[in-house]
Amino acid sequence: MPVNEHTFDIALRLALALAAGGIIGLERSYHGRPAGFRTHALVCVASALLMLVTAYESLWFNAGPSQRAVIDPTRMAQGIMTGIGFLGAGVIMKDGLSVRGLTTAASIWITAAIGILMGIGFYLPAALATLLTLGTLSVFRWIESMMPSQFHAHHSVRFRLAATMPEADYRALIRAQGFSVANLSYAMNREANYFEYQMNVRTTQHGNVNRLTDTLSKLDSVIDFRISPSGD
Repeated sequence: MPVNEHTFDIALRLALALAAGGIIGLERSYHGRPAGFRTHALVCVASALLMLVTAYESLWFNAGPSQRAVIDPTRMAQGIMTGIGFLGAGVIMKDGLSVRGLTTAASIWITAAIGILMGIGFYLPAALATLLTLGTLSVFRWIESMMPSQFHAHHSVRFRLAATMPEADYRALIRAQGFSVANLSYAMNREANYFEYQMNVRTTQHGNVNRLTDTLSKLDSVIDFRISPSGD
């Protein structure tokens, strides 16, 4: 495409998409997320680039005098958002009962939407969306930390087979540390000489995790234990 009056506008849209995606990505990189600065920047630029195909279709598609063609820009947007779903799914990880990466997947999805807005020249909605996204990722994080919330975790503990604590006693020990128990299951391995409890635990005081850790560490009958927070 030769340099013309549209060249600056196209370059501006791509540059703004790069800036918006990079700013959102910096927040994710700061918090150590795998999809960070470069990923979000590329997603936003790619979305803008693909929307330029439809926004400037008259520069590359010329129907003949006897031909009639109708191009629907919204179909490109639908295709972009469908493709972003695969990228978002790649950052969602499941570790036991813990699921992480949901917020990063959502940030990738909205970054693609911002790229689409940049690509079609909707600068004000794109700028507002960028600010709202940054506010959601940062300010809302602070609000969540100030709100009272329950701590959920997957807990497992292994006892020496000959010194296994009865279920009723262990439930009482957990409750004494401020936790409630759900979905308790059992496992036994005679060769490894252990009996294991697995359960979901919940508390409203995060400090109770330290109390439970200290209590279990002092029990000679405990071989090992694990407390895995359920985070997003």
